[in-house]
Amino acid sequence: MSPFAGVSLKPEHFRSALDARADGLWLEVHPENYMVEGGPRLRWLDAIRAEHPLSLHGVGLSLGGADRPDPEHLERWVRLIERYQPERISEHLAWSALDDVWFADLLPVPMTRMALERFCRNVDIMQTRLGRQVLIENPARYLRLGDECDEAEFLAETVNRTGCGLLLDVNNLYISAHNLDTDPAHWLARIPQDAIGEIHLAGHEPDGALGDKLLIDTHGTDVDDSVWALFARVISEIGPRPTLIERDANLPTFEHLMAERSLAQRHLDSVCRPEAAHA
Repeated sequence: MSPFAGVSLKPEHFRSALDARADGLWLEVHPENYMVEGGPRLRWLDAIRAEHPLSLHGVGLSLGGADRPDPEHLERWVRLIERYQPERISEHLAWSALDDVWFADLLPVPMTRMALERFCRNVDIMQTRLGRQVLIENPARYLRLGDECDEAEFLAETVNRTGCGLLLDVNNLYISAHNLDTDPAHWLARIPQDAIGEIHLAGHEPDGALGDKLLIDTHGTDVDDSVWALFARVISEIGPRPTLIERDANLPTFEHLMAERSLAQRHLDSVCRPEAAHA
């Protein structure tokens, strides 16, 4: 049986997600939106978790930063994991805090040896406290920052040192290859493919000033045909993985997201059962 596809969950879709009965549907949330003591969001998530598996996709630990992960933030992670027993947990190769100043963004990490040491330290801290393997997502890249190694080498070394897994964002892989003029096949060949525990698919848009010369990871549109094509190539090489349709802006209806989810499921099924591609 092939892995199942899921969709990112937003409050606007709570009722539709609760009522959905698609086979194998799973949902992913940002844990930072649920790090509260009580209230309607937790009650909704309790009800949804009773019907569907969950995955927690963190955006606030700043694992790529100079500082160690915030202990209070980690404790909130622990409480959510104990409450919801997620199928997978994940975070980003990015940073968002420095000296107790927090930025509302996922900022780029230079591919340097010093950054690698700090990142591995922070991933170790997260995994040790949570008692779970974390999947690390590859970023969308827009320029090089004095890199001493390439991204694939950086991620492979992180996996080797920490035992973490990888969350392969195919949209980010496509954007980075386009913006930096690199080959996604070369990237894929140099990472530990067995470590990939989840895949993300999302939308991108051209930069407002530079147009198609620079693609921006917006999560505000449907998955582009070029990303679907790369996704098909990826899973034909590494095999199917649980796959998420990720949408954070310009939210369509839940039914629209589920239609994209169905397309992702057909791709996954076609790898396990080639005849499904022609069904």
